[in-house]
Amino acid sequence: MKNTTFKLILLSFLLISFAAVGCAKKDKQDSQNKKSITVKGSDTMVHLMSTLAEAYMKKNPEAKVSVTGGGSGTGIAALLNGTTDVCASSRDMQQKEKDQAKEKNINPVEKIIAYDGIAIVVHPDNPIKDITLEQLKKIYTGAYKNWKELGGPDQPLTVLSRESNSGTYVFFQEHVLNKENYAPTVKLMPASSSIVQSVSADKWSIGYVGLGYTKEGNIKIVPVKKDDSSPAVVPSHGTVLDKTYSIARPLYLYFNGEPAGNLKMFLDFSMTGEGQKIVEETGYITLK
Repeated sequence: MKNTTFKLILLSFLLISFAAVGCAKKDKQDSQNKKSITVKGSDTMVHLMSTLAEAYMKKNPEAKVSVTGGGSGTGIAALLNGTTDVCASSRDMQQKEKDQAKEKNINPVEKIIAYDGIAIVVHPDNPIKDITLEQLKKIYTGAYKNWKELGGPDQPLTVLSRESNSGTYVFFQEHVLNKENYAPTVKLMPASSSIVQSVSADKWSIGYVGLGYTKEGNIKIVPVKKDDSSPAVVPSHGTVLDKTYSIARPLYLYFNGEPAGNLKMFLDFSMTGEGQKIVEETGYITLK
């Protein structure tokens, strides 16, 4: 009797497990094939993704693509929680996020759709001609507090950064600050457009933004030198692709599993000539 009961319990457990796996596969297939697609994540990429979505929907009138920002970290969290179909991210996933994905049976698949140069921006009246990576590090870690330390006028530095949920914040910290902490005096801004507005209004401020945002506001791009003996380089299509510009990065889309159905159609569109033209027109760097 006990043996029979045990077998029945075991059979019931296996049936429930198979049903759960089947439902998970069906949910994933439904997500891949549904006409409505949600994209969430990087504020750097919001304008790019919105423009791609609009063009895609014109070619596919039955499709609906909604795009929201919030930062790369927010987008990755949404992908892991199953609340977005696509995560737009200006940084790659961290190991702790990959571990969380594994725990939740999420399979993040990474696709590069464009490249970006992070531009250092100041007010046009600022006389600074170029800046080194070491100087940038000293500015953002608080070692430098006055423009005279960079050969400029005797004026205090107003240092602007994105907030910590931003992929640009994380990338800048890892590749410019060498993973050191930002100084507590650095002002954290909610969006790249906020940095552009602040730099446009404050003659002695400095900030960093994705290349697509340099078309806005009254700002000047400062050429960057790898070190004192290196040439000063301005971020551009050529200098990002040939890697002579120091602060460059890929722009990613993350999916749960290899994209199929309408998700693959949207991804493929972003990589077509038409999609890559939008990448260029919005100020970012095409794949080739």
